[in-house]
Amino acid sequence: MTEQYNEDEDFDLNDLPDGELVEQMHDDLYNGLRDEVVEGTEILLERGWSASRVLDEALVGGMAIVGVDFRDGILFVPEVLMAANAMKGGMEVLRPLLAASDSETVGKIVIGTVKGDIHDIGKNLVSMMMEGAGFEVIDIGINIPVETYLEALEEHKPDILGMSALLTTTMPYMKVVIDTLVEKGLRDDVIVMVGGAPLNEEFGKAIGADAYCRDAGVAVDMAKELIAMHRAA
Repeated sequence: MTEQYNEDEDFDLNDLPDGELVEQMHDDLYNGLRDEVVEGTEILLERGWSASRVLDEALVGGMAIVGVDFRDGILFVPEVLMAANAMKGGMEVLRPLLAASDSETVGKIVIGTVKGDIHDIGKNLVSMMMEGAGFEVIDIGINIPVETYLEALEEHKPDILGMSALLTTTMPYMKVVIDTLVEKGLRDDVIVMVGGAPLNEEFGKAIGADAYCRDAGVAVDMAKELIAMHRAA
């Protein structure tokens, strides 16, 4: 792939030393340049970098910059989606290597939009930002009933259960899921994070969630904090 680098570019990624290549990958991620991110990932692996080092320094490091600028209103959803798509390109190269090496992730999250709700842009954005921060993300989709959440928790044993809703009519279903976790004695096993446009912190507390996240950037920081607290406890 490296021989087929776009001839319109002023330089070949192969010519950059490691540090400059990582910085260039951060720029390419920021600009949503998927092909260049994939190529940079492959070059670093060819140079003997471990998959986890490429993930941490090149991809997660780049997405951290995207996350800060998204939180601060410098970048908007379309740009973040492009950056996340570029990161996914790099992740497709790394994922088999990470799985083979049993690389430790920051944490694991199962995420889905609740029953009755088919909106997924917010959920997808959180999923991408979480993956960009080094989390293992299991996205179970939209219109998810409590039974499917329970099956996913049993199968994947995540640190976090994330629930999303965009409709005021589907918000109460989040409490159905949490109440079911309590009934089955599973509530203390998992951190519950909720989000979506009509929600607020008061609602999150009222239904018994551990955290309400107003946007994807906040969700990543909060997830890291909650996992650290949960593991310490």
